[in-house]
Amino acid sequence: MKKKLVVLTGAGISAESGIKTFRDADGLWEGHNVMDVATPEGWNKNPELVLDFYNQRRKQLHEVQPNLGHQILAELENDFEVSIITQNVDNLHEKSGSSNVLHLHGELLKVRSTKNYNYILDWETDLNSSDVDDKGHQLRPHIVWFGEEVPALEEAVTLVEKADILVIIGTSLQVYPAAGLMNFANPNIPVYYIDPKPATMYDLQNRVEIIPMNATEGVTVLQQRLFNLI
Repeated sequence: MKKKLVVLTGAGISAESGIKTFRDADGLWEGHNVMDVATPEGWNKNPELVLDFYNQRRKQLHEVQPNLGHQILAELENDFEVSIITQNVDNLHEKSGSSNVLHLHGELLKVRSTKNYNYILDWETDLNSSDVDDKGHQLRPHIVWFGEEVPALEEAVTLVEKADILVIIGTSLQVYPAAGLMNFANPNIPVYYIDPKPATMYDLQNRVEIIPMNATEGVTVLQQRLFNLI
C-alpha cells in the first residue's frame, strides 16, 4: 500500500512559473491594494475593478506553464498516494498531471453565483457585469477573499490528519487558517519544509527537515529524500 503524502503549497511554487504574489510588494498585488480586489468590501465598493483584476489574472494564467516543482509532485503519484492542498488559485498542479488537488482559496478558472455558493461554473474567459446565474444573480470570481470562510478547510484537516508524510512548499506560514493545518499532523510523521526564506514562527511538534531552497530546487532534493522512505 502506498504511503499517504500530503503536500501543502503556497505562492512560492507558482512564482517560479511567473505568477506574482502580493506578498512580494508590501501588500500590492499586480499594482492593486489587496483590500480593493480581494475582500467582500472591495467587491461591494467597486465590482468592475474586481472583475477586471481577475480577468487580467485569468489571462496571465493562460500564458504560464507548470514548472519542475509541479511536475515532480505529479510524478510522485507513481510511488505515493499524493494529496495536494494548495493556497494557490491557479491550475498549474492540474496542468502538470496531479490528480488530487484541493484548492483552499478557490480557483481562478471558476466563477460562482453571488447568492448561491453551490452554483459554480468553469470559466476560461472574461467575467463581466452582465454575466449572471440561472436566476439572474451576478456571477463573481470563485475566490475565497480575505474575511470569508474557507469551505475546504475541513477536508484539508482530514487529509493532514491521515498523512504518513507532510510536505510544505513555498509558503510563509503566515496566512491562517492554512498556516495552522500542519498542527493536525500526526506528531510522529516526517515533515519537510521547502522555502528559500523559511518562516521561523511556526509551531510544529513534529521533527521538521527544512530545505532552504526555492520550489524547483527543493522538490528535486525532496524527491531523493522520499525515495528513502518507500
